[in-house]
Amino acid sequence: MEVRKVGRPRREAAAAHERIIDAVYDLLQTTAARDLTMEAVAARAGVGKPTLYKWWPSKAALILATFGERIALPPAPAKGQALEAVVRSSVAVLVTQFNGLFGKVMRDLIAEGQNEPDVLHALFNEHIKPRRGRLAEQMQRAKATGELAPDANPDLAMDAIFGALYFRFLLRIGPFDKAYGDALVTQVFTGLNPRPAMRAKRRAKSGG
Repeated sequence: MEVRKVGRPRREAAAAHERIIDAVYDLLQTTAARDLTMEAVAARAGVGKPTLYKWWPSKAALILATFGERIALPPAPAKGQALEAVVRSSVAVLVTQFNGLFGKVMRDLIAEGQNEPDVLHALFNEHIKPRRGRLAEQMQRAKATGELAPDANPDLAMDAIFGALYFRFLLRIGPFDKAYGDALVTQVFTGLNPRPAMRAKRRAKSGG
């Protein structure tokens, strides 16, 4: 009687999953998302197409999975930094990413999402919303400590900074480098920082 090894199918499935994600990642280096085919992925990963569709209902879903597992890695948490420094660092990282594979795939996914709204929803909910949420919390704390003006709106501030980045990134209307990112953050924070009168009032209140 043959004894079946417990857990072997799970290991095989995990190995197949890794090969598929690796295959998509490799193909995306030189292939646009619209030109990527499930046949090409299956052939490169050494699996059948039914295996792909068993785990991912569409090509877009597979690319999104690869984006999350291999490309859109979460940023390192900021510790002990002033809010403006945190935002400036985040913008610099995003500009660098946009100029690499991350940007290529992000642009492709946004394009795919014009015909498949679920792609845009997943892209926002899985990769953009969590980052906005963390930054919004930092902005609220900065308001409480007086680092930001009390009437600063975190959502609008993030739209002003990151919306401008996406606008220039997608339309390619001008230089898109660290200098642009720094200038953008400086301009937005000019309006977010407490007004001189507010700073003076806080100093008087604290006895400084």
